[in-house]
Amino acid sequence: MCTYDTICKNLDRILKIVDGKNVRIVAVTKYFNEDAINDAYRAGLRDFGESRALEAIEKINKLDDEIRQKSTYHFIGHLQTNKVKHVVGFFDFIHSVDSLKLAKEIAKCAAEKGIVQKVLIQVNVADEKSKFGIALSQTNNLIEEISNLNSIKVEGLMNIAPLTDDEKELRGIFSTMRELKEKYNFKELSMGMSNDYKIALEEGATIIRLGRILFKNS
Repeated sequence: MCTYDTICKNLDRILKIVDGKNVRIVAVTKYFNEDAINDAYRAGLRDFGESRALEAIEKINKLDDEIRQKSTYHFIGHLQTNKVKHVVGFFDFIHSVDSLKLAKEIAKCAAEKGIVQKVLIQVNVADEKSKFGIALSQTNNLIEEISNLNSIKVEGLMNIAPLTDDEKELRGIFSTMRELKEKYNFKELSMGMSNDYKIALEEGATIIRLGRILFKNS
């Protein structure tokens, strides 16, 4: 069970590591209820990440009006096309676009709702079979194809690195992502989680996605 005091203590430690960098901290609340979001908001966080569409929407709709309206919501999980209609417009950012088929469905739903949906393209740099994401070799084509669609805007890139203690491997993956971001002059680079966010920060992350390290007693 997380508490307000725990979140404040953990966030203070994280902010010292962030040390003035212009980075958005997304509190990953997919394993926690609306009380955790309330406490995180009180602690100063304004960005929240979820990966289960229908559960997340139900949870967020239970929040007070102030928290709901003044927060930014990030869909960070794999998105199935049959869930797109629920996610588009409800979440400010969709981090996990990895195919033209998905992008087209997002663009279609966004057009029907009269909005432009902000998305990130998920890149599987390490080519892990257990993870979603477009292969690095196919990323350029996907970016170009999505750029031709209306009602969808690619704000940047997202990556989920392998779960490893090999700093050299992680740094190589993150630096590849940074180079791709710079190539396209994207605004956002979402990479780094509780176990590797320090390296991701050093390699240019603009968004870090933190769950356990924020909400659990260390």
